[in-house]
Amino acid sequence: MNGVVLLSTYNTTWPQFTFICPNSRYNNNLTVVKSLASSSSSSETSGSSDELKKVLLEQVDKELSKGDDRAALSLVKDLQSKPGGLRAFGAAQQVPQRLYTLNELKLNGIETASLLSPKDNTLGAIERNILIAALLGFISAWVAFDFGPEELLYISLGVFFIWTLDSVAFAGGFSSLVLDTIGHNVSQKYHNRVIQHEAGHFLIAYLLGILPKGYTLSSLEAFQREGSLNVQAGTVFVDFEFTEQISAGRVTATMLNKFSCIALAGVATEYLLYGYAEGGLADVNTLDGLLSSLGFTQKKADSQVRWAVLNTILILRRHEQARTLLAKAMSEGKSVGSCIDVIEKNIDETNI
Repeated sequence: MNGVVLLSTYNTTWPQFTFICPNSRYNNNLTVVKSLASSSSSSETSGSSDELKKVLLEQVDKELSKGDDRAALSLVKDLQSKPGGLRAFGAAQQVPQRLYTLNELKLNGIETASLLSPKDNTLGAIERNILIAALLGFISAWVAFDFGPEELLYISLGVFFIWTLDSVAFAGGFSSLVLDTIGHNVSQKYHNRVIQHEAGHFLIAYLLGILPKGYTLSSLEAFQREGSLNVQAGTVFVDFEFTEQISAGRVTATMLNKFSCIALAGVATEYLLYGYAEGGLADVNTLDGLLSSLGFTQKKADSQVRWAVLNTILILRRHEQARTLLAKAMSEGKSVGSCIDVIEKNIDETNI
């Protein structure tokens, strides 16, 4: 995928950073924006403002589908500055950045142990049940067909080969696909948890000024869309500004703050809803890896993570209704533009 960071619910791979190049459609889109904006300024009705927003968000979807991330972001930023435009994009109020102690987080109702150490009990239980069923099936077949030592050896080697192939060639993608698909079908709680997790990523990114590019809510959906077992469910973002900074070897504090909060938004959402996080271990590990690669000491990394946790939790608490309705829109497969419209219509303007 060009120009995106993948923050995945259960992905275990490091995100790939690549560049996207602007093309001729970019300038054409600016002309469209100016034309539409001009027609909007000549009208004083809220209806025309809403119509402008609708048209431009549809154009954002078109540019994202074509892979022209720069044009899509330009449209959003232009609409952001127009009266009645995108009020919430990049407008989140944030807490001052300093070293927060664990006691200060506790005073804000945050237990970091339940948030930063996610363990997927649902998929873990499914995996154990599958292994038990497979073992019982193997024993039953052994008894029923009177397998000898050679047959048992061949079967064992075959199973070991398949497991090794999946682990090496697909980074466990096939087993993850199977477990995730079963989880979505047998556990409504797991299904809802994944949706809320990705809605948290989407909402925090948007409120901090990072444009979501797309999302998938299951490994099967990701496989059908990307055709690769190495891609898991998750949310992707327009992040060429970030990748350019990474390439130059200089990441600004502002950009790092944004992506720290986005990375922790999924586990933070689960924590607020369920009291603990199950999915999102890869998100936490990705952030840890990024901070390490930037040369952060343990104390400095802890400070960054604690601030990001507090900042993200407080933003999510203020906008619970918007997140809930956004999750509903995402569960219905709404486009990025439609999801943005849901946020804008339901955000608390007095306390963004």
